[in-house]
Amino acid sequence: EEKEQKKILGEIFDKIDEDRSGSLSYDELVQGAQKVAEFARCLRVMDIDARDLEQLFNIVDVDGSGEVDPEEFIEAMYR
Repeated sequence: EEKEQKKILGEIFDKIDEDRSGSLSYDELVQGAQKVAEFARCLRVMDIDARDLEQLFNIVDVDGSGEVDPEEFIEAMYR
């Protein structure tokens, strides 16, 4: 179950990562929330709206790099 959920989150990450850089910028996260239905659904379930995205990004970007890597994204969205 956990493995399957994390696999799905990895696929969502790939859909959001438009430039295929292997990490998400804040802009990609915002665009993904609008364009990627599965991600939008996850955000709704977590009760996160557009205003909360910047806060979510800052929380998920644990190393402060200004970008979110797949591990950071998957762990944060899985919780």
